[in-house]
Amino acid sequence: MKKYTPFALRLIVAIILIQTLRFKFTAHPDSVYIFTQVGLEPFGRISIGVLELIAGILLLIPKGVWVGATLALGILGGAILMHLTKLGIEINNDEGALFITAVVTFTLSAIILFLYKKDIPFLKLN
Repeated sequence: MKKYTPFALRLIVAIILIQTLRFKFTAHPDSVYIFTQVGLEPFGRISIGVLELIAGILLLIPKGVWVGATLALGILGGAILMHLTKLGIEINNDEGALFITAVVTFTLSAIILFLYKKDIPFLKLN
């Protein structure tokens, strides 16, 4: 059980990151609205989508887990900050679903990074 938990967490975060790409890359009206509100439409929407794709893929590659988790933390930290400062918790009557998803995914990414901290080359942890 313990041996499968880290992989399950990585898979969950990767799926969440990758499944949101269809909204960003197809210019879904909700995605366009969000990025317009924060002044990043369309370049930011597409760029963040590419970064989320990279993070999702890295989370599935054993040697890239710590990089993917770190990248996901940065992306999701930015999303949470935008929710708290410019967007609000609820967007287009979603009852806070996007915000909650960002917080949960951020938390899971932090747990993953903690679990794989020994793989970070410049920390030299045993």
